[in-house]
Amino acid sequence: MPSRGSPSVADLLRHNGVQVTAQRLAVVRAVSACPHGTADDMYEVVRQDIGAISRQAVYDSLAMLADKNLIRRIQPAGSPARYEDRVGDNHHHLICRTCNRMVDVDCAVGYTPCLTAADDSGYEIDEAEVIYWGRCPDCCASAPEPVAQ
Repeated sequence: MPSRGSPSVADLLRHNGVQVTAQRLAVVRAVSACPHGTADDMYEVVRQDIGAISRQAVYDSLAMLADKNLIRRIQPAGSPARYEDRVGDNHHHLICRTCNRMVDVDCAVGYTPCLTAADDSGYEIDEAEVIYWGRCPDCCASAPEPVAQ
């Protein structure tokens, strides 16, 4: 979301045609505070921040913010959607198969998209989304992966 010298979150919402409410501001703060969190994670953070709020209000705000490209919704296969405020740049994600921790992985090539399709089928490609799966350093250190027999 906004950094020093950039418009405020409220200004950014207004600029994108979004009515500014305390609930929406709290959801934006939650996404910033809890990168790669699920909707349920965001609900808990928002509830601690402003008190009473419905789970549905948080879900609706997340969906609307993602539709406006103000946050990014990441949908790993077989996992709940996750949210982050790092939008408009060229990065992917790595997920630990053991603990489900997700981290950002910057592209090795700086241009969007950083991957080139073998056949674009006539599409004008503007994004490539990659999710790498593996085991994080903490999980590797705590329990070596069993050897298949």
